[in-house]
Amino acid sequence: MAKSYEKEHPVKAFGWAARDTSGVLSPFHFSRRATGEKDLRFKVLYTGICHSDLHHLKNDWGSSKYPLVPGHEIVGVVTEVGSKVQKFKVGDKVGVGCLIGSCRTCEDCADDLENYCPKKIITYDGPRYYDGTLTFGGYSDHMVVDEHFAIHWPEKLPLDGGAPLLCAGITTYSPLKHFGLDKPGVHIGVVGLGGLGHVAVKFAKAFGAKVTVISTSPSKKEEALKEFGADSFLVSRDAEAMQAAAGTLHGILDTVSAVHPILPLLSLLKNHAKYILLGAPGKPLELPVFPLLLGRKIVAGSAIGGIKETEEMLNFAAEHGITADVEVIPIDYVNTAIERLAKNDVRYRFVIDVGNTLKAA
Repeated sequence: MAKSYEKEHPVKAFGWAARDTSGVLSPFHFSRRATGEKDLRFKVLYTGICHSDLHHLKNDWGSSKYPLVPGHEIVGVVTEVGSKVQKFKVGDKVGVGCLIGSCRTCEDCADDLENYCPKKIITYDGPRYYDGTLTFGGYSDHMVVDEHFAIHWPEKLPLDGGAPLLCAGITTYSPLKHFGLDKPGVHIGVVGLGGLGHVAVKFAKAFGAKVTVISTSPSKKEEALKEFGADSFLVSRDAEAMQAAAGTLHGILDTVSAVHPILPLLSLLKNHAKYILLGAPGKPLELPVFPLLLGRKIVAGSAIGGIKETEEMLNFAAEHGITADVEVIPIDYVNTAIERLAKNDVRYRFVIDVGNTLKAA
């Protein structure tokens, strides 16, 4: 039977947690496990607020477990390392994203795709950790993680603007690489210019692609073209413009988390092209089959990336000056931020300044 360090040697921790489906967060005292021989402990400095945090807080996906401490876009500084840790030392800056465990033996783990491991452990509100305890995320003062799931933070990458890349960044970078859309001359459509979409545009442009942003909001045109460097902008409700753009895209990244029609968007693809879903709507989407059959088009999904690819993504971002556009907030503003996020009232990601504003009650 696995030894429960959490129960035998608890280390006091403090964060903000939701207690029920209201999703309201408030101060929460709990404990982290002792630092194991392959673990590192780090002080949390910044944690991004992901749209999936909202779904978990409200139990939109029907699997939330309370009390719930969200946060899987976490950057901090190492304060303690286990006796067998080889990659990190005290004082190193580290990032931890959506994963804190996997079986390390299956085919996907062997291929550095821990994110598709059937026994993966997500950073919070997932399967219990190996010692039987609930997993708590980065809206907290410190974390403990196996060194395999921690990533060296690139020196040139800002901590606050870089934190959301641990989810939004790898969620968009990985499908661009996997589906061969990371080449100059490729024409990519990005559906939705939100937390995921604006980062997708930045990575696609850095790869040399031509990018068209597709949105229901005409007001985002100037931002898409001038701030993020998109080459063109389509309003998806403009039937004439959509028809003119039919058959022009090699691939589409759909970043929208709300239920929306796919049929008009499929018409934008060239034959043999790929439509990749990255958002996670709370209800099933309607998938028309004939456009797929008649154009040999592919509809696929993609979820984050493995640890090796996440580290590759962060280094690429540092080299190309890619960060998320963020609004940095104190921890006591978090409930207001969650309300604003639900209304899409953020440009484009909230990041909590945990290190300077989280004080134990």
